Amino acid sequence: MLLYNTLGRKKMKFTPIRPGKVHMYVCGITAYDYCHIGHARSAVVFDVLARRLRHLGFDLLFVRNFTDIDDKIIARANRDGRDWQEIARTYIDAFHEDMDQLRVLRADLEPRATEYISQIQGLCLKLIAADKAYPTPSGDVYFRVRSHAPYGKLSGRSLDDLLVGARIVPGEEKEDPLDFAVWKASKPGEPFWNSPWGKGRPGWHIECSAMSEPYLPLDIHGGGQDLIFPHHENEVAQSEAVCGCELATHWVHNGFVQINAEKMSKSKGNFQTIRQILQSYLPETLRFFLLSKHYRSPIDFTEQGLEEAEKALHRIYSSLLEARRLLQRTVWKKIALPEDLPTEWTALQQSFEDALDDDVNTASALGHIFAQARIINRLLENKILRSSENTRDLLEEFLDRATNWNVQLGLFGATPADFLNELRMMRAQRASLDIVKVENLLRERQKAREQKKFDDADSLRSQLQAIGVTVQDTPEGQTWDIQ
Repeated sequence: MLLYNTLGRKKMKFTPIRPGKVHMYVCGITAYDYCHIGHARSAVVFDVLARRLRHLGFDLLFVRNFTDIDDKIIARANRDGRDWQEIARTYIDAFHEDMDQLRVLRADLEPRATEYISQIQGLCLKLIAADKAYPTPSGDVYFRVRSHAPYGKLSGRSLDDLLVGARIVPGEEKEDPLDFAVWKASKPGEPFWNSPWGKGRPGWHIECSAMSEPYLPLDIHGGGQDLIFPHHENEVAQSEAVCGCELATHWVHNGFVQINAEKMSKSKGNFQTIRQILQSYLPETLRFFLLSKHYRSPIDFTEQGLEEAEKALHRIYSSLLEARRLLQRTVWKKIALPEDLPTEWTALQQSFEDALDDDVNTASALGHIFAQARIINRLLENKILRSSENTRDLLEEFLDRATNWNVQLGLFGATPADFLNELRMMRAQRASLDIVKVENLLRERQKAREQKKFDDADSLRSQLQAIGVTVQDTPEGQTWDIQ
């Protein structure tokens, strides 16, 4: 398996430190608001990586933390007039609800920063003892950036570049503008913990160093590209200054999400939470959309992109539904398939596996799924070949492969008829269709057909088309969809 390593800036063969066992730590959310589309992308990306590692037989320990004490949490609590702990609990619970919707599997361990205060203080003491950090008279503790020679190795930034524009704010007691806080003296009214330096709370970066310390060295450390600097760079410096090892041998970062080609921002009014999106689109649609681009590439979030994801899901689920139906009702015959078809069919599933082994290329993997569906559709549309015993074998394997795709990608796991019905209802909702009216017209049309009043049935079809509904007659009865 090849994985792009931010540390080396190239794809590298993934070899775990401990044979057969993988330790993966991924930075989770700061719990002060509902999760947005960027959180969804990171969660889905690392969910697929975790699924792939387990599929390959690795014993994976997956750790994803929660930051439950932070300036943003305190600010939200003050704004809402609520306790900061209640704010953190509320949005951690909301995270789980959103991720369950998106079929993101729970991490094996989900440490919270406030559970690690003693470990954070212990790490600060180690850094001070190693002369890598220093306390100030006001009760802050700062990390000496210049004391860590490799600083910048992850982000590729030099100290000279970082120094441009850096300054010491009046009142700060830093020795150097580049130094950053590992422990902060608490301000009046802020939550605090007693420490050797007075009442205070941890800095953001030191939290992850403390929460990941029991699992060092990590095989994989992950997160969004926005975390490379300063968060992950500072984690590396803190942890490696005292652990005597590399923090992680492999660094994996997912790309940014843009909204209609612009950076997502609350100030621009284009901020999209997962909950807002799922009011109009199915969770599987959003998950498919996020996996339709390579995880390191930027992805532009648009309604058109979601609608294309819907169409793609519709095609695969329709093929799965027809495959199931054909298997239930067909009398099979000994009819040979084209000689090249079995070879192509076998190669496509191997190509799917190879794509996931090539830096978790879900976009390419989905392409190989669609190529398989096209083969199935060719057989389903051929009146002679659709009854071949060999076709039966391919249809059964198609359904088995869908189970494999579900395990590895978290897609195509729903019952096809149920999914297609949910998708139809969601699209009808967006189109503001009167579902009761549609169902009444469909019942009238079905009754007219049963009574052989075909002119009436055609008239009712026209009425349905006029409100945006297409009707198709199948051996299982009439079906409808949105135009």
